[in-house]
Formats: sequence, C-alpha cells, structure tokens
Amino acid sequence: MIDIGVNLLHGQFDDDRPEVLARARAAGVEHMLLTGTDLHSSRAAAAFAAADPGWLSATAGIHPHDAAAAPAGWQEQIAALAHEPQVVAIGETGLDFNRNLSPPAVQQQVFRDHLLLARQLGLPAFVHDREAGDTVAACLQEVGPLPAGVVVHCFTGSRAELLRYLDMGCHIGITGWVCDRRRGQSLRDLVPLIPLERLMIETDAPFLRPHNAPADPHGRRNEPALLGYVARQLADIYGISPKDLIAVTSANARTLFRLAAG
Repeated sequence: MIDIGVNLLHGQFDDDRPEVLARARAAGVEHMLLTGTDLHSSRAAAAFAAADPGWLSATAGIHPHDAAAAPAGWQEQIAALAHEPQVVAIGETGLDFNRNLSPPAVQQQVFRDHLLLARQLGLPAFVHDREAGDTVAACLQEVGPLPAGVVVHCFTGSRAELLRYLDMGCHIGITGWVCDRRRGQSLRDLVPLIPLERLMIETDAPFLRPHNAPADPHGRRNEPALLGYVARQLADIYGISPKDLIAVTSANARTLFRLAAG
C-alpha cells in the first residue's frame, strides 16, 4: 500500500513515532508521502523523508489555513525544497471555505501561486478542497493544465464537483471518511464514479480514523497502519479484492509521484 497523505510530524505522534512507523511497515505500507502544510512542516517533512528515501517522500506547500501567514518570498523557499529529490509534489495547497482561517481572496492567490510553481517545477499539485470545489476548479482552469498532474486529496465533495475534477484529469484521494458510518454514505455513493486508474488511498493521519478499524488506546487518532481499512472499504464498493485495489492505487501513486517501483 502507498499512503499518499500522512501528517507524520504532527504532535500527536511525538510520543511514539518510531512505533507508528513500525506498525505501518508491519501492516504492509510500502511508501508514505509526508504532508507539508507550511514552511516549517515542509522543511521538517523533507528532512525526515531524506533519512529513508526508499520508504518516505514529502510534499512542500502552504495549507489554505495558513495562507494569510505565508511570508514574503515563500515561493522561493518552497521551490528550493522542491529541488530535493524526496519532495515529489507541491502542496498541501488549495481552498478551505469551511473554516476560512485565512481570507478566501488570500487563499485563492496563494493557491494560484502554488499551481504556477508546480507547473514551473514539473511537479504534481497536492490539492485541498473543503466546501470550495467550484472555486478550486475555477483556479485550476484559470492556471491551465499542469503536465505533471493534480491529486485532489481527501475528497468529500459533491457529484458535480467530482465529475468536474475527473473531466479535468485529476486524480482523487480517498481517506477513512469513506468508512464513516454517519458522514460517509454520500462519498460511498460517489466512489464508483471514480475510474480505478484515477484512485489513490490515504489516511491523512492523525485525522479521519476509519470507523471500521478496531478501538485503540489512542482514541480517535489515525495512523498509517490503518490504511488497509480504507482499502477494504473501497474494494467492497468496487466489488474487487483488496489485493487488486491496493495494486492499482499503488501503481497510480508510483506513476503520479514518480516513485520507484515497490
């Protein structure tokens, strides 16, 4: 399995990060992308991934929550990080109109700048969309096609938004949200519309713990070792074996992020 979105350096893992990594290996996670959400976390993710490049990669970007705090010259700093071989995507970037922790206009400008940077560097964009699908798609169309591709991670949007992203050639990342008994039904209904060759799986750990995973002493904390529960839920929806689901999503991730074959 390849987990395309892990916030491994989040404080929730500070007390047991080595054990989290060991459990991920034991569960069959063959590669993880560590998510950068601001300059500090992007540097940290790149440095951590550099210590085990065969197993870890990183993204570099500024989350929409942090767009208003982006310092002058952030683009040059992200570009410098992106020249490190372990950095395989620009992001996490995008729009979040659910919480609007940064003003929407600022989010949009920072998002466009990320997309231009992804095009300039020849890297895929790792995109966040929460309650902003129409505007995310409009920004993508405004900037124009990115030759290296786009993944809309942790997709939870509408049918119209999903179809628009697919029409634009985007890949779609699915998390444990699809396993949520209360909130996940609408996503489960939409999943069959995603061609298998566009599908990727992720935990977004420590967030979005799959509801089909067993209880844990850490409560609601998610971790990469639980990625298999996302894969099983998706395999059930598609009517294929978990092994086949994992094989195709891993191949998709290796291709988009130019990862070495596992």
